[in-house]
Amino acid sequence: MFSIFKKKITIPLIRLSGVIGNVGKFKQGIDLSGQEEIIIKAFSVKKSPAVAISINSPGGSPVQSHLVHDFLRYQAKKNKKKIIIFAEDVAASGGYLISCAGDEIYANQSSIIGSIGVIYSSFGFKDLIEKIGVKRRVYTAGKNKSTLDPFLEEKKEDIERLKNIQLDLHKNFINVVENSRSIKLKKNAGIELFSGEFWSGNKALELGLIDGIGNANDILREKYGNNIVIKNFEKNKGWLARKLSSESHTEKLINIVEEKSIWQKYGF
Repeated sequence: MFSIFKKKITIPLIRLSGVIGNVGKFKQGIDLSGQEEIIIKAFSVKKSPAVAISINSPGGSPVQSHLVHDFLRYQAKKNKKKIIIFAEDVAASGGYLISCAGDEIYANQSSIIGSIGVIYSSFGFKDLIEKIGVKRRVYTAGKNKSTLDPFLEEKKEDIERLKNIQLDLHKNFINVVENSRSIKLKKNAGIELFSGEFWSGNKALELGLIDGIGNANDILREKYGNNIVIKNFEKNKGWLARKLSSESHTEKLINIVEEKSIWQKYGF
């Protein structure tokens, strides 16, 4: 006997939001240890043709960006499922690197996409501590152990060493993008794609950084029909984690300012 009811298709939707990397205890940033369980659960949903991922991140740790990207690709291959990425406000820097785990990438026309580069920033306090009469004492075993100490004078060789590391990290980032986007990238558009610049969703589509403009509900129904159920998978910060957080008010303030500064680069 044939059923007159068409069976619904479940599409898992993983939500990744925040700065990449864990700063302080029980932070809500994106890292592999915090996302691994929900990623495995999402890819374990039987008979789902794909896993959707909604990402909203201005970037952060290059290591965690690569770890999450690689684990998503591993799960996709293991479970024979497509990955469809949906960028929200921002998929920039490490956020875009993770997006490159997708077989397809979609964004809103006003989303911020790109920023394929590497940055290091800090403050120099040498003149300040001299002005207030504080003396810095540093003792090391290993001549480069105090590299880029913010309380000491910058050294030319330290800066060159840092730039070499940045070039290596940038090359790794570019390789991920090129392997993911391949012939989709518009390298002859007269725009340097790997300069660290970022663009709107509309421009990112022109440059081949994404595959289309749209949201998860519309695109998934367009691909798999209206008879789908979108099941959300998202990391939660439990009551116990909030209670046990041992960060001081000063540490919390520093973390908030640091995270805010990353978002503000993209206008948020």
